[in-house]
Amino acid sequence: MKKIIIYFTVTVLFLGFVFSCSYSKGPGFGFLGFFGAVLSETDFTDLDYEEEFDPRNFDHIVDNPFLHAGDYPLSTFSIDVDTAGYSITRRYIEYGSLPPSSIIRIEELINYFDYDYAPPTDDRPFAVHTEVGYAPWNPEHYLARIAIKGMEFPVNARPNVNLVFLIDVSGSMNAPNRLPLVIESLKLLVNELNENDKVAICVYAGKAGTVLPPTSCNEKERIYNALSRLTAGGSTAGGEGIQLAYRLAQESFNPQAINRVILCTDGDFNVGIRDRGELLDLISEKAKSGVYLTILGYGLDNFQDGTLKQLASKGNGNYGYIDTIEEAQKLLVKQLSGTLITIAQDVKIQVEFNPINAGAYRLIGYENRVMRDEDFSNDEKDAGDIGAGHTVTAFYEIMPPGAKANALPRRDELRYGPLPIEYISQYANELLTVKVRYKLPAENTSSLISFPVTVSSIRQPGSESADFRFAASVAGFGMLLRNSIYRGNITYESVIQMAQNSLGSDPWQFRRSFIDMVKKAEVIQKK
Repeated sequence: MKKIIIYFTVTVLFLGFVFSCSYSKGPGFGFLGFFGAVLSETDFTDLDYEEEFDPRNFDHIVDNPFLHAGDYPLSTFSIDVDTAGYSITRRYIEYGSLPPSSIIRIEELINYFDYDYAPPTDDRPFAVHTEVGYAPWNPEHYLARIAIKGMEFPVNARPNVNLVFLIDVSGSMNAPNRLPLVIESLKLLVNELNENDKVAICVYAGKAGTVLPPTSCNEKERIYNALSRLTAGGSTAGGEGIQLAYRLAQESFNPQAINRVILCTDGDFNVGIRDRGELLDLISEKAKSGVYLTILGYGLDNFQDGTLKQLASKGNGNYGYIDTIEEAQKLLVKQLSGTLITIAQDVKIQVEFNPINAGAYRLIGYENRVMRDEDFSNDEKDAGDIGAGHTVTAFYEIMPPGAKANALPRRDELRYGPLPIEYISQYANELLTVKVRYKLPAENTSSLISFPVTVSSIRQPGSESADFRFAASVAGFGMLLRNSIYRGNITYESVIQMAQNSLGSDPWQFRRSFIDMVKKAEVIQKK
């Protein structure tokens, strides 16, 4: 039956191509007048393709190690609000296999979920919260959580948006889980916009072309029709398409609005600018003009995750992976403000550990976001951005002084020795100090938030917040999937129990779906 559906879809595409009028840019841009009806009937979740991700297209990840707090007191990293890693991990498990370790970005698993962090009550764009308990996978270690909650916009107070949809219509997008899903995803987004918002559409295959000039969203049917008529075919002039999209965005640029390019692709750039460095330079330059970039990834076998993640980062944007219409609903409806509206740029976190109370520590996840300590105060160094309403969570696992840490990396003995203990005794109750730097949009100078976290604030097992326990269960699951040497005594059963005991309200059932995914992963592991 599934093969029949695939053959039927391909036949419809071919017949529609033959009988439709070709777009002036050539056969790769031919319009299918009746294609929208087919899309609306397509079940994107019931199509089983013999394809899979190529791990070589994902950047390599190595667990952050434990470091002695006395030798390495500072830990610095860029925040990350991307969630593609969770969707890709889920895709693997849904199709009956565990993902390769290079695909599992623990921070993206954790940050996939919303948490009940309090928003800012001052004039800052976000609030910073901390909580310290004990690591559920090693009860002798502390687990410190740093949490960020972005300011929220009421629906009627959202800034206007000026969007350019840049859609890959090359031959590799010719599958129901690619271009048809792109079209239905963007229709969901357009439905959330109002008459003060504008949308333009451009596409790229063998060459790039404009399908719809900037159009007010009070003409939604016109936008829907333009999307529904798209077809896939040809090679992939990704670089040319990006240049065209930014040109369209600049032509209708509104300094009072959110100006953003939304790129929908499987990431296969094989014509035009292909070198990742050239693309990064181009997008970095465009981001300085106030036009930001969101990347939505689709597809499997061709998927260029490493490239897409870097492009989104350089474009002052975010990166998601859409494998189902439900995931599109999450990113483009429920979390619309976070996806579109940037409230803070170049957000960096630096933690200073007090060696009196912290023997060693390690950052869980964010491996490819670690920065040099001196880059924390360097405003020229790019870092992650936060959208309206976003939550960001990071965990440090901390060994108390005297814990078994003999095999950890040590610096050579200093000639002049460490500072005398009496110099730091005034901080005897402090475990660590959190520092956060950020820039407001369109500003070049960062602001600083700094505050200590005390030993007396450490919560006893069972007294942690529900959000703390749930996020810890997700972190533990990531370490299990990665077969991390730091996973301690965590098991699938303990992950499930932790998550079940900390579901909270869960109105969109995301946390319950996580538990189902863990159960499926356990079954796969036991095979």
